[in-house]
Amino acid sequence: MPAAAQVTKRSRFHTTDRRPARSKPCSMSLVSRAWTWGPRGQGAILLVNCDKDNPKSSTIYCKDDRVLDSQDLQDMSLVTLNTNTPRDFFARHQLLLHVAKSEMDKVRVFQASRGNQISRYREVLGPKQPCHPLEIPGGQHSTDFYVEGLAFPDANFPGLISLTVSLLDTSNPELPKTLIFQDSVVFRVAPWIMTPNTQPPEEVYVCRMPENEDFLKSVTALTQEAKCQLTVCTREQSAGDRWIQDEIEVGYIQAPHKTLPVVFDSPRNRGLKEFPIKCMLGPDFGYVTRGPQTGEVSDLDSFGNLEVSPPVKVGRKKYPLGRILIGSSCYPSNESQEMHQALQDFLSAQQVQAPVKLYSDWLFVGHVDEFLSFVPVHKGFRLLLASPRSCYWLFQEQLKEGHGEALLFEGVKKKKQKIKDVLSNEKLREDNSYVQKCIDWNREVLKRELGLTERDIVDIPQLFKLQDDLQGRLKAEAYFPNMVNMLVLGKHLGIPKPFGPIIDGRCCLEEKVRSLLEPLGLRCTFIDDFYAYHLRHGEVHCGTNVRRRPFSFKWWNMVP
Repeated sequence: MPAAAQVTKRSRFHTTDRRPARSKPCSMSLVSRAWTWGPRGQGAILLVNCDKDNPKSSTIYCKDDRVLDSQDLQDMSLVTLNTNTPRDFFARHQLLLHVAKSEMDKVRVFQASRGNQISRYREVLGPKQPCHPLEIPGGQHSTDFYVEGLAFPDANFPGLISLTVSLLDTSNPELPKTLIFQDSVVFRVAPWIMTPNTQPPEEVYVCRMPENEDFLKSVTALTQEAKCQLTVCTREQSAGDRWIQDEIEVGYIQAPHKTLPVVFDSPRNRGLKEFPIKCMLGPDFGYVTRGPQTGEVSDLDSFGNLEVSPPVKVGRKKYPLGRILIGSSCYPSNESQEMHQALQDFLSAQQVQAPVKLYSDWLFVGHVDEFLSFVPVHKGFRLLLASPRSCYWLFQEQLKEGHGEALLFEGVKKKKQKIKDVLSNEKLREDNSYVQKCIDWNREVLKRELGLTERDIVDIPQLFKLQDDLQGRLKAEAYFPNMVNMLVLGKHLGIPKPFGPIIDGRCCLEEKVRSLLEPLGLRCTFIDDFYAYHLRHGEVHCGTNVRRRPFSFKWWNMVP
């Protein structure tokens, strides 16, 4: 059932939610009306009705000006207006229900009349009508209204909506109507919330391509081990676009009466642009998008450049839903790239996962998932960072032990490289010295903004190389498959197979990563993505996406 907010004329509004801490009536007069955060907070919650319960409908429900079915009502909040007056009271008085003109395009209100038909619900407030006169009989009477959100919090909308009832004295037709009572109920539109790698996986998405059948088999086996659903996007649905991590981010919205997964569609709009609308949007699965839908977008607008940390505490400040991480340039220039401001504004406006900017424009693709990941461990998590320094230490150890002739890239069609040659390649060393400085900068930002210590960080051996991008700028990309760009399904990790030097019958890079992660209770599966993804400037994480379980922590109990 929808959340309820009772409105009692002649006294005050009473909001009643299903949250124990918010179940007590609270005064909402013009002077003191407010929505407050925290476990003792006050105020009602409104969901954006952004799903599509009727498969035959051509639009998201919040774009319809009518109630289509009973499922539609479940996405709305119930407001009941109770009146108890003398029988002839409304012969001399009038009640108005209204919202501010600045909020009228953010909310829609339906009034219910008696009966069992869906047609009994009619729109009384919305984008075209900020005020509605109520025709209510005298005596004791209850009128139900169903309220839906039409817009998420954003740059020019803090997410608060006041639904107000005004009582006017109309007893003297020779005089203007006189306001004699007014009160409001305040809603906060539920924010869109991201889920980190530490949340249990529920569904994995991957695209089928002509050359990725073995990759698909590996991902299928991993999802079976992790006991989560697998959805394979067909070639027709993807139009040849394999980068599903870049196209979407699956989060959720939540009120006391309902939780709804919501896909955030990036503005990159390549082959997968129709997939979230045609294959994900549906009953109890919402949709939202931001950014330019036409015109130029940058690589930083793709959602491989959008991650979120697990819950953290920074000093005395708690972030129980984690913090959003986005990549950017370190300073503005004619060549620098930034995530589109519309995307940044939307993410910041949700308030519950305060974004952190990282430096990622040094990368060929420019995404934060190229140098970091998070993995769950007992009572916490670890931050994984790609580390050229760690890789050189490992290769140097192997050289000292007499394995300098061991080869990288055995088993793939790429020029083989001996360990000793990699170590003596001064150009490669210079490239990785630069990359390490970029990662070290981010390391310090992450420690500061997430409240981490060195014990929370695991360095994953990885080399990079610099090459010209399409604009002739030197950018870094992985020298061998980038192991930090992994698929995290609980304790099961799908890691790009690095094709490192084989020593005593085993890849020394794989063995090093196992030694770092398996003692933490994690299971490492190395997946061959070399031809299908690595040679196309991406890895396992870039080619997959995950819908995860929402947090058990309720967002309204935090204090941003």
